[in-house]
Amino acid sequence: MKIAVINGSPKKSDSASTTLLKDLKTCFPKEISFIDYDLRVSTMSPDIIEEFNQFDALVFAFPLYVDGIPSHLLSCLCEIETYGIENKAIHVYAIANCGFYEGKQNRNALHIMQNWCEKVGLIWGQGIGVGGGGALSSLGKVPLGKGPKKNLGTAFNQLAAHILAGTSADNIYLSINFPRFLYKWAGQLGWRQSIKANKLKVKDLGRRL
Repeated sequence: MKIAVINGSPKKSDSASTTLLKDLKTCFPKEISFIDYDLRVSTMSPDIIEEFNQFDALVFAFPLYVDGIPSHLLSCLCEIETYGIENKAIHVYAIANCGFYEGKQNRNALHIMQNWCEKVGLIWGQGIGVGGGGALSSLGKVPLGKGPKKNLGTAFNQLAAHILAGTSADNIYLSINFPRFLYKWAGQLGWRQSIKANKLKVKDLGRRL
């Protein structure tokens, strides 16, 4: 079985999408063949689109941008649609992550992917919507299924099983196993430190100049 792993993050390194795809690969037997693709720009070579025909499954991972797909990745999907994929037996799976704590915020983005599959004539397999994406890049060394990645491990094992079997299932939405209030506090730490460094207070954010 050959699987294309497509990273749709615009970041060159340390992205949540990279961490998620790395974790997903651990759910597969060692004999499974993966080919990695990084889509960080808005155009792609027809040769790469042609290569997609050789795979049994395409697995996309990307961050949520304004409740949808990043514009550069959307442009690539449009190019694939225009060029076309001859192998209509390919299953498509997607993992969307967002900075919001709630994984359901990714619902619209996954529906866009599902609609794209219908337009291109490919088979929609399943989507995973992950909340708390802002913490994922710092959890690279945490084993899948442990601690804050407990829910993620359960979902990824199910996703891997469907990919291997070539089957479809309902989308799954989850949050990292980390208290919401602590996640919010950690996300606000940066601007609070910046305010302090500039000798200001939180109430100064409401000042009119």
